[in-house]
Amino acid sequence: MSTTQGERAVPRQGVSAADRAADPAATLNDLIDARLYMPFPFRSSPHEAEAAAGTDAWLDSCGLTAEPGVAGMIVRTRPAQLASYITPDVDADILHLVARQIAYQFVFDDRAEEVGLDGPDRLLPMLCESVAILRDGRPPTTALGAALADLYGQVRRRCTPAQAARWAGYSREYVHGLMYEAVAQNGAAPPHLGLCTSIRSLTAGVEPFYPLCEAAEAEEMAPGELHHPLMRRLTRLSVDAAVWIPDLYSAVKEQRAGGLINLALGYQRAYGCSLAEAVLPAIRRINSTIREFERIRAELEPQLSTAALGYLDGMTGWIRGCYHWSRAVPRYADSARAPAR
Repeated sequence: MSTTQGERAVPRQGVSAADRAADPAATLNDLIDARLYMPFPFRSSPHEAEAAAGTDAWLDSCGLTAEPGVAGMIVRTRPAQLASYITPDVDADILHLVARQIAYQFVFDDRAEEVGLDGPDRLLPMLCESVAILRDGRPPTTALGAALADLYGQVRRRCTPAQAARWAGYSREYVHGLMYEAVAQNGAAPPHLGLCTSIRSLTAGVEPFYPLCEAAEAEEMAPGELHHPLMRRLTRLSVDAAVWIPDLYSAVKEQRAGGLINLALGYQRAYGCSLAEAVLPAIRRINSTIREFERIRAELEPQLSTAALGYLDGMTGWIRGCYHWSRAVPRYADSARAPAR
């Protein structure tokens, strides 16, 4: 089920007694590992260490690690590791670009969350600066804006004009999504599950990376392949699965911080149950999404060019990479200690 299909009515009794008793898991991580369907084996890039060093140097050159807490956050999130797990087969140039963009989005997302706590209106300057850079090519006025402008320049140099335009368009959608998240976080009542997943889809920040997956191929995809209805459906499924999997592992951290836009926490509010119980229907939804992705991919693959197959590999990489990264990243270590009951 895609995030585009809201769930306004959720049964109160969402977790069965059989579900509650079936797993001997000791921790939340054990429970996730036992139930989550992950058909894609672990992969990593041989250029990971180089990408990590390059990402640290780039963040320093942009002045971002001078900001309080950023250097420690990068250590806890390991953006180059995530890039390595997602895109293990791309050349070093694309891997560096993916790692830098992941690092930038981690910094931007954390800053937006912090600023938005004081009200959505406080976010307007940083969001409007980003949109002006991405849409109009306006010069930056902040360190974050300068980093985005530099990243956009790297994208334009490596990608075709059409790919770079798609990157900018998807990036603007991500920026707008952060405003929706701030509105929801400051609302009079927590958002219902359907609204929560819709906002989560916007704030995922995954789709801007798909043009980079396309740019890693020798040829550009044909419009008929890129805009094929089944390819568009695969895009939604891959984004949903890629962002919902980290939600399982980050739920403990988000709950402690008062976060609302998280799949597991959305089910917890809908069902009025414990977090461990809420993880079960969240996992079932993810499993269904991954299986639908597999089925449609198998149906579409025989019709596709080499470029389109590489694009699909990028989508698959996001699902696989987010799983293996989420299980090990220090940022989500609390889930490895949280009880499963």
